Amino acid sequence: MNTTGLQFTYSETRDTVILVSQLKESLAGSLQNDDEKHIKDLVGRSLGLLNRNVFQQNPIILALQTAVIAVNEMGLKREAVLALVLNPVAQVGGITVEQIAPIYGENVARIVNGLQRTHNLYSKKPVVQSENFRNLLLSFAEDMRVVLLMIAGQVNMMREMAACDNDAARTEVAQESAYLYAPLAHKLGLYKLKSELEDLSLKYLEHDVYYMIKSKLNETKSQRDAYIQDFIRPIQERLESIGLKFHIKGRTKSIHSIWQKMKKQQCEFEGIYDLFAIRIILDSPLKAEKMQCWQVYSIVTDMYQPNPKRLRDWLSVPKSNGYESLHITVLGPQQKWVEVQIRTERMDEVAEKGVAAHWRYKGVQGETGIDEWLNNIRSILESNDDLQVMDQFKMDLYEDEVFVFTPKGDLFKFPKGATVLDFAYHIHSKIGNACTGAKINGKVVPLREKLNSGDQVEIMTSASQKPKRDWLNIVQTSRAKSKIRLALKETQAKEGLMAKEMIERKFKNRKIEPTESLMAKLIGRMGYKEVSDFYKRIADGLLDVNTVIEKYLELQQKETATSNDNAPRSAEDFTLDAPESHVPHNDDVLVIDRNLKGIDYQLARCCNPIYGDDVFGFVTVSGGIKIHREDCPNATELRKRFGYRIVKAKWSGKGESMYQITLRVVGNDDIGIVNNITGIISKDEKLVLRSISIDSHDGLFSGNLTVMINDIHKMETLIKKLRTVKGVKHVERI
Repeated sequence: MNTTGLQFTYSETRDTVILVSQLKESLAGSLQNDDEKHIKDLVGRSLGLLNRNVFQQNPIILALQTAVIAVNEMGLKREAVLALVLNPVAQVGGITVEQIAPIYGENVARIVNGLQRTHNLYSKKPVVQSENFRNLLLSFAEDMRVVLLMIAGQVNMMREMAACDNDAARTEVAQESAYLYAPLAHKLGLYKLKSELEDLSLKYLEHDVYYMIKSKLNETKSQRDAYIQDFIRPIQERLESIGLKFHIKGRTKSIHSIWQKMKKQQCEFEGIYDLFAIRIILDSPLKAEKMQCWQVYSIVTDMYQPNPKRLRDWLSVPKSNGYESLHITVLGPQQKWVEVQIRTERMDEVAEKGVAAHWRYKGVQGETGIDEWLNNIRSILESNDDLQVMDQFKMDLYEDEVFVFTPKGDLFKFPKGATVLDFAYHIHSKIGNACTGAKINGKVVPLREKLNSGDQVEIMTSASQKPKRDWLNIVQTSRAKSKIRLALKETQAKEGLMAKEMIERKFKNRKIEPTESLMAKLIGRMGYKEVSDFYKRIADGLLDVNTVIEKYLELQQKETATSNDNAPRSAEDFTLDAPESHVPHNDDVLVIDRNLKGIDYQLARCCNPIYGDDVFGFVTVSGGIKIHREDCPNATELRKRFGYRIVKAKWSGKGESMYQITLRVVGNDDIGIVNNITGIISKDEKLVLRSISIDSHDGLFSGNLTVMINDIHKMETLIKKLRTVKGVKHVERI
C-alpha cells in the first residue's frame, strides 16, 4: 500500500467506485477497451506524487466529480473525461503531454496541455477581476473544451468546499467564481451553471444576505407554488385542447438575481414581485419550432395582458451563444407581473448545456468579437456522440492581441507585434525613456523584442539612456509613439538652450555682442530653416561654434559696408534689413526698473513689443536690456531660468514713434482678397506696410503682414478692420 503522498480514505474509495460507475454509464460505451486499465495503472503508480489541495481534498476524486459535471451538464465525452483524470497526474510529473498522445490520442494530449497552461497562468497571481484575464484564458484555450472543463472544475470546487475550514482560500475561490467563471459561463450559454456559481459566491462572500433571501423564499414557497398553479392551469388546458405536446414548470429566480434586483431597485425582499418565471417547453419538430412557439405566445397573451416593452424575441434572432427563446411579461392574477419563457426541448437543452449542446445543431447569425466567434460554430453532430468536430477546432479569437504580465501579476493588453518598448511606455513615460531592454520570463531581451501572450515582462532601465528617433519605428502603439515624440521634443529644446548659452558665452569671451536680427540672417544663410535645427547641430557636435563666430563676423562686415547704400530695395529686402528700434530714434518714454529713464534698451525681435503692451526688461549677457512683451513666447523660460536678470518696465510718455508688428491672416482664397487687405492699410496714413507674404492652397490662404504702427490701440483697430474683410476667417498677432 502507498505510504507517502496521497492515500484514499474508506469513503473516498467508495466514492471513486460510484463516480467511475456513473461515468461509464453516461459515456455509453464510448470508452475504448484499454482506457480504464491504463488510467487505473497510471493513477496507482502516481499516488506517491499526488497531494491534497488547500482544502485537503483528493485530486482524483475532484477530477472524477468534475468529469460527471462535464458529461451530464455540458454533454462532453471520452476525451474530456480522460484529460480531467490525467491532468493532476501530469501536473506532478507522473506523465508528460508527449507520453499521453500515443496512448490516449492527440486530442486528449491537447486538452491536458491547455489545462497545464492555464494552471501555470494562475501561478503568476493575476487580478482575476480583469476582463483581460478572461480574454487571456480564452486565447490560451486552443481546444474549447479546456474552458468548459475549467468552468466545470470551478462549479465542483464551489460545491465541495462548504465543509472545509480555510475561510481565506474559500473567499478567494468565491471571488474567482463571481468575477471570472460566472461571466465565462454566461458567455458560453451555461445559464444553469452560471446561476449556481453566482449563488454559491454570494453564499460565501455575503453570508447573511444569502441566508436572509433563502429563508424568505422558503417562507413564501407554498404561496408561490399555489399562485403558479393558478396561473398555468388555464394555459395548460388550452394547449392540450389544440393538441400540442409540452410541459410547464415554474422556476424561482436565483438568490443572486433577487439580490441584484433588491440593490438596483433599492428595496427590501418584499418589494420584489417577479420572484419566479414560468417556462413552457414544447416537444416540437425542428421545422415547426418557431410556428408553435408563436402560437403559444398568442394563447398566453390572449389570456393575460402583456407588457410590450418586456418582449424579448430570441427566436427570430437568437443570442450569439446559440440561446433561443421567447420571453414575455404578462399581468397575471392578483395584478402581479409574471415572466413567461416559451421554448422547445432542443432550445431548452442549449439553454441548460450551453455551447456544448449548441454544437449539435446548426449555427445562427451573431455579432462581433467573442460572441461572433462562438456563433460561427456551424457543426451538425446529430449522430456523433464523440463530438469529433470539436477535436478539429482551434480557437483563433484574439489573434490580433497579446496579453502580458508585470512581475507583480498585473495584466496588460497590447496589439499583436507590440514590443518591450511599448510595454515600458505603457507603465510610465520615465520607464520608457530610460528603457534598455527587459527580462521576459527571466531571459534578457532587447527593447525591440516582440511580446507574446502569457509573457512575464520586467523592464530594465539605465539613467544614461535617452529616447532615440528610430524608436518610433520599434513601437506599435500610438500611446508609445506620442510619448517618444514628446520626449524627443523636450530633449531637443533642452539641448538647444544649452547650445544657445554656449554660443553666447563664446561670443562674450571674444568681446562680441551679437544682434538677434543678424544672427537670424546668419542661421538662414547657413541653410537652416528652423533655429532649433541650428542649435541641435551644435549640441550634437556636428557644427563648430568657432566656425559660426567667423561666419558671423564676415556677415557683420558686409552689413556695415552696405549700411549707407540707398539703392532701391524690394519689400522683402527692406523687411529683412529693418534695424532694431533704439532710444535715439524713439521719442516714447519707457520707465525701467526703479523709475530710471534714458537707459539704453532694445525691443526684442522675438515678440516685437509696441507702445501700450505690458512689458518687462531682460538684462543680456553684454549688460544691455532687451524689452519683451509679458506674453512673449520666451517669457516663461526667461523667468524660470534667469529670474535674477528680469527688471520691471512700463510705458510712460507717448511720442510719434513707429513699431513693427506681424499679423497672421487666414481665410478663403478669393479674387481680390489681397487688394482688399492691403487697401485697408493704405487708407490709413499712420500705417506703413513693410511686407506681405501669402500662401494659397486648396482654396485657403494664410499669410503674414508686417506693418509699422504707433501703438497697441492702433493695432487692435487694424485687426478689427481686417476681420471684416470678406473671406478672412482669422487674424492674430504673432
